[in-house]
Amino acid sequence: MGHAEKKRCDMTDRREANNSSAGQVDHPDPKIKVRELTIHYGKVRVLNNLSLDIQKNEILSVIGPANSGKTSFLRSLNRLNDFEPNIRMSGSILLDGRNIYKDLDAEGLRKRVGMIFALPIPLPRSIHDNITYGPRLAGDHDKSALDQLVEDSLKAAYLWDEVKDRLRSSALKLSGGQQQRLCIARTLALKPEVILFDEPCSGLDPISTAKVEESMMELKKNHTIVLVTNNTKQAARVGTRTAFFLMGDLVEIDSTEKIFTAPADSRTNDYIIGRFG
Repeated sequence: MGHAEKKRCDMTDRREANNSSAGQVDHPDPKIKVRELTIHYGKVRVLNNLSLDIQKNEILSVIGPANSGKTSFLRSLNRLNDFEPNIRMSGSILLDGRNIYKDLDAEGLRKRVGMIFALPIPLPRSIHDNITYGPRLAGDHDKSALDQLVEDSLKAAYLWDEVKDRLRSSALKLSGGQQQRLCIARTLALKPEVILFDEPCSGLDPISTAKVEESMMELKKNHTIVLVTNNTKQAARVGTRTAFFLMGDLVEIDSTEKIFTAPADSRTNDYIIGRFG
């Protein structure tokens, strides 16, 4: 082997080793591909040159202390950051190979990429109307089809058995945990491909949290899920892979088992065991 060829092979080996250690081995067909994403709010940089892939039918848990850019990252995936004043973004985000800021309109994108927020906000309407509101706006008025959609969505959100006999009662009468699962069902009614969860269990009791997590585990069979959570135990329970963010940087991303048992970076371990955060 010649010197030049050996040098090329060595460089290739190093690149592959670096990609493997970061959990970023290229996948031929990621659902979402993020490349060199940088976000500023005014003069403050909140996300720095982020590159990662999100695979189909996985739960990517995103962890890290406050002000690490986790929510800004999440909101960039369905362009909710468009509503932020003084925001500047560079880099690219591709959904099924198409640039979400150049090739897709925001409204259509948000139907494909739904979002569940930390605080459940049900509409001041019945449980049934909460779920059918979006489809009706989209022009679906077939009663039997809508009734079936309500049942299917509530079952997927692990709420059907608790509310099936009171679908016409106000959603505001539900408990906090039930309201959060209703918001999941309402999102599912629009048939998204990707679901973003932003601290969905931060205000819930352990029983409600378990039901939301059970719903997420079932949903990943047909959806791609990104979960931002400050609860590292939750990330460990449900995540297929986990990404650790710190001060706007992606420190590492790998299988959840590896992140929580043998992280590549000492800062990841320090955060997980509670030395800071």
